[in-house]
Amino acid sequence: MIIKQKQLEFLDWELGVFFHFGIRTFYEGHVEWDMKPMPAERFNPYKLDTDQWIKTVKDGGGKYAILVTKHHDGFANWPSKYTEYSVKNTPWKNGEGDVVREFVDSCRKYGIKTGLYYSPAEFGSIDRTTEEYNDYFINQISELLTGYGKIDYLWFDGCGSQGHEFDKVRIIKTIRSLQPDILIFGMWDPDTRWVGNEEGFASINDSLTSRRVKLSIDTDIEEALPEDVFLPCECDLRIRKRNWFYSDFDEQTLKSAEELFGIYLVSVGRSANMLLNITPNREGLLPTADAKRFVEFGNLVRERLAEPFLSVANPKNKEGAYCISDLDNQSNINYLIIEEDISDGDKIREFEIYLYPRSYSPKKLFYRGGIIGHKAIIPIYGLAPWGVEIKVVDSVDSSFSIKRISLC
Repeated sequence: MIIKQKQLEFLDWELGVFFHFGIRTFYEGHVEWDMKPMPAERFNPYKLDTDQWIKTVKDGGGKYAILVTKHHDGFANWPSKYTEYSVKNTPWKNGEGDVVREFVDSCRKYGIKTGLYYSPAEFGSIDRTTEEYNDYFINQISELLTGYGKIDYLWFDGCGSQGHEFDKVRIIKTIRSLQPDILIFGMWDPDTRWVGNEEGFASINDSLTSRRVKLSIDTDIEEALPEDVFLPCECDLRIRKRNWFYSDFDEQTLKSAEELFGIYLVSVGRSANMLLNITPNREGLLPTADAKRFVEFGNLVRERLAEPFLSVANPKNKEGAYCISDLDNQSNINYLIIEEDISDGDKIREFEIYLYPRSYSPKKLFYRGGIIGHKAIIPIYGLAPWGVEIKVVDSVDSSFSIKRISLC
């Protein structure tokens, strides 16, 4: 199995922020594929400050950020030569602005990995022949991959693409030739894959290897791959419960820091990345409450998980069991973090955690889990056992290895 170093590095990013921002930001009540016109003349984020966006990502502990460059409506957040429906025909900066440029520059300023979202499908595409649409698609992607320096991550949304005939070979050849080190999400030649829901939940059985990729929440169609492929999973969700783009009416649905931390445990804590959407408003700023909430959430992650009181690298394995003992019942354990050696793929499919109440007491089965992969985070609820044992009960083969166990 081929595992790219950049895929392993992607898993180390762990937490990213999605920015849905574009023409739909300025049309309250519009939803995906409603086909309602949204004239470009209303786009005017007169206080746009991508530094504020990306500083928030940094302050909250995020490692990467993704900007919607073109959503299904077709509006380009950069002055594309291949459409008149873009920032160049808006009152914002008298048509001289470029959201993509400002976003990319801010990411580099704050040391955040740069991702660009692009919807392959859009309103009105039926007016073009298949060949014309492929040319348009490739031309726009080429602008994004040649005009802004190194892009770390290209995020394709499969929504609306079902039934379209794309020249996949030509598209991928173009992308890989322009940016050989780029990661591609979701379609055609993927390096990462979608978890399959928009609530941020991964399963305890979501392996890092797969041979099927689900394209969209709007279809059951999956893209079949010829063999099992190493494909890290990503869990996307909204910081507000209703909309991907800004709305005046859903601030009351802002998730709490505790709820976000819980989702972190069932995404990053289940060997996946967490991608949290925050919606810039019509001024071009992150709402104060949303930015503050993200930082509060990041602080919870750091407070509870960043500094283990005990961390053991390459723990000894005896017949599939890894044991940490002599804890003397002095330290309350809130979280157990297990990391598998995935340099050759994830191998463990089921594990059990046993706790020893006292040195002389028999162990008790505390938890039964599935995948470990990059990282499994298990709440221990403040218990103070004498010892902890992790037993592997099912694996692809016997070559599995735990590289670190941490107690927080």
